[in-house]
Amino acid sequence: MANEDECRTALAQIAARLADVDKKDFAEHVVERTISCRIPDLGLAFETRIHEGGLDPFERTENAKAAQVRVTANSDDLVAMANDGLNVAKAWATGRLKIEANIFDLLRLRKFI
Repeated sequence: MANEDECRTALAQIAARLADVDKKDFAEHVVERTISCRIPDLGLAFETRIHEGGLDPFERTENAKAAQVRVTANSDDLVAMANDGLNVAKAWATGRLKIEANIFDLLRLRKFI
C-alpha cells in the first residue's frame, strides 16, 4: 500500500502531465470544476479545481463528495496510473478507478484520459 506522500507525488505528476497539454486544446475542452480524489485504503481525500489555466494544487479535504467530479482509486492504483504502470482506461473498465460526474464532464475528461 502506498503512503500519503506517494499519493501526493502521484497527484502532482498527474497535474504536471496536464500542464504539458497544449494550452489552446486544454482550454477548448476544460470548464471550471472542482475535482476530488478519494483514496479509500488510506482514508484520505484530496481536492483541486480545474480551469483554463490547469489544475490548482491538491489539498486534503474531508468532504470529497462535494466536488463536481469525484475520482476514487486505491493508493497503489493511483501511483501506478501516475507512473504509467496502469492504463487509466483499463483501470476504469475493471473498476479499479471510479469516476462520478455528469455526462458532459465525462465526455470532456475522456479527451485527456
